[in-house]
Amino acid sequence: MKLNQIADRAGARKKRMRIGRGIGSGMGKTGGRGGKGQTARTGVRIKGFEGGQMPLHGRLPKRGFRNTSFAVRLNEINLGKVQAAIDAGLIDAKAPVDAAVMVKAGLMRRQKSGVKLLGEGEFKSKVEFSVWRASKSAVAAVEKVGGTVKILAPAKEEDPEPKGKNKRMALQAAKGSDKPKGGKPKAEAEAKAE
Repeated sequence: MKLNQIADRAGARKKRMRIGRGIGSGMGKTGGRGGKGQTARTGVRIKGFEGGQMPLHGRLPKRGFRNTSFAVRLNEINLGKVQAAIDAGLIDAKAPVDAAVMVKAGLMRRQKSGVKLLGEGEFKSKVEFSVWRASKSAVAAVEKVGGTVKILAPAKEEDPEPKGKNKRMALQAAKGSDKPKGGKPKAEAEAKAE
């Protein structure tokens, strides 16, 4: 065997396709771009188009869950904005403040599903709030100056008994299983390490 006889296996090194090098190359003229019209223009999305027939992604059943139709959409209002409205005389601090009062004061356009009260900004008025939700910092700031926050959202009910994977993990913990995530018990893993 000589150096000049050594070569790669057939097909190991493939030459790059040189496009636009004549009709005989099979990649001349349009250079693999196809014809004119829709396909000749940029920004056209025809991937998955099947000539008007219902495409594959439309024929397949859809799995999963989306709560967009009944999701709770809230307006987020900071205490600083509420205080500014009180100072401007748009909100009466002696009357209870709810979503309708905030809309009237111009703090938001519409009520949506309710209001979430956030604790940013300085707050110094004694006010009774009635809102869907409130952050801990907002509740603390309102109560610090003698006000109250009534939460309208229903309290989340926690299941007394875990379900699914959580149930299995709880049962394993109750049995005292010292099985690590790798699959082998700790004692066995430690013995192998030694």
